[in-house]
Amino acid sequence: MPKMKSNRSAKKRFKVTGTGKVKREKALRSHKLTKKSSKRKRHLGKATLVSKAETRTVKRMIQA
Repeated sequence: MPKMKSNRSAKKRFKVTGTGKVKREKALRSHKLTKKSSKRKRHLGKATLVSKAETRTVKRMIQA
């Protein structure tokens, strides 16, 4: 049986922390920034964790 392949796009977008949580970057920070407030842009720049419901799915995609 062949090896399982990891999802390469997911592997580039997510990182697993030391405690096993999955980290991601926020969306909507690439363009049309003039209408967004400084506070909103600042918060979009910070990484956050993947929701508990999606963690298992993401981990399965990035393993292998």
